[in-house]
Amino acid sequence: MRPRTWVLLLTVVFALLQLANVSGRDTPDSKNYLSYALSLGGAGKREAAAVTIDHYCAGRASMAHRRQNVDVVRFHAPDPAPRVLRECREEEWRAVEARLAAGGAGGHTVPFMSERFMRIFEVRPGYPVFLVPFVGLFGATWGLWAAGVVVTCVGGVLAFLVLRALSVPVPLALTGQALFLVLPCGTTAMRPMAEGLLLALTLAALWGCALVLEGSRTRAGTALVCAALLALFTVKHSQALFLGLCLAGAGAAVAVRRRWRGLPPGRGVVALAGAGCVGALGTLLLARLLEYPSVSESVQDLLTDHFARPDRERPWAEFFQLQGNFWMEWLRRQLWEPLFVAAVAAGVLGARRRPAFGAFLVAAAVTGFLNQAGHPDINIWGERLITLAWLLPVLGVPLLLEPVVRRVVVPAQGAPAEPVH
Repeated sequence: MRPRTWVLLLTVVFALLQLANVSGRDTPDSKNYLSYALSLGGAGKREAAAVTIDHYCAGRASMAHRRQNVDVVRFHAPDPAPRVLRECREEEWRAVEARLAAGGAGGHTVPFMSERFMRIFEVRPGYPVFLVPFVGLFGATWGLWAAGVVVTCVGGVLAFLVLRALSVPVPLALTGQALFLVLPCGTTAMRPMAEGLLLALTLAALWGCALVLEGSRTRAGTALVCAALLALFTVKHSQALFLGLCLAGAGAAVAVRRRWRGLPPGRGVVALAGAGCVGALGTLLLARLLEYPSVSESVQDLLTDHFARPDRERPWAEFFQLQGNFWMEWLRRQLWEPLFVAAVAAGVLGARRRPAFGAFLVAAAVTGFLNQAGHPDINIWGERLITLAWLLPVLGVPLLLEPVVRRVVVPAQGAPAEPVH
């Protein structure tokens, strides 16, 4: 079969497997994104609240039913789903009605929490805009599922395209696509959260880097990087800032390394570093111009349990103390189950096979650690916040395996493979 047929086959198989879990992927933040999308689609506050609450509570009821089915003590007890559904609806409507009555009807999101907290989601229109056609066509449950499948499969295809731009053999490029789908980045991308788009857009930026560094398509690759950074700003502006800074740092590192060896830095490297600088500075300026929540506000949100408690008087001192505690516990857990560390190490070794591109790949993966450092919450240490770091093994492992595959000539369709002499 042709390469695109294999890509399509992997995509279809993955989509079919996701039918096993159409509901139950939501997090509390999913309510905010869904209500935002419904509002953009023309729904009023109460209509958006009704649809969102029904969907969210139905998911919780479904998960309660599934958990009890495998509970060795209570599996024969009455189904808890009706009770969970009723209690969830009552709890959510009680909070929403109180805030609507108090005048909390501004913005696009339904006021599930305080206005100060909801402001964080109001400045992230990118993912809700992406959801609008899916939710409008298929409703909340199937719309969120379809959106997750599409963005995750797009991420897998982008991983394939990045590797092919690096002239990696087709089997290894398909391996990269498969790794994206089966590793935690694929699982996280399927959640009704913004991380799926963050992963896809970061891969788009890496595709642009590959086009610039491995060929003569400097303008097209640089334009792709800039477009990805701009789109990231609408999805989560902190990620646009992190990626811009890291790409600029990677470009500077590659240029210095080449200068050290007596080589010119190269027009492509300079262009990518410049794109990163423009993206980072543009993010800072535009965020300030639009009066987006500041970094201090994000720290207060973390330390006050989403503003449920009074603001901390010394937030930064507490934040850095929490950072030390978090990373010590994180490292302890990693040494206990070192799959992530081993995968990242393999990705680094693979990235070294393409020194220039590898620097940009490592830079993109570092944004996952920066994202996690911004939210040192041990309850979500291994899931969505650090997920971008999994892009390192997704693209690095195929690069690491490349010498093995290149020992055999990839045959034409129907021709036997012959060793390279």
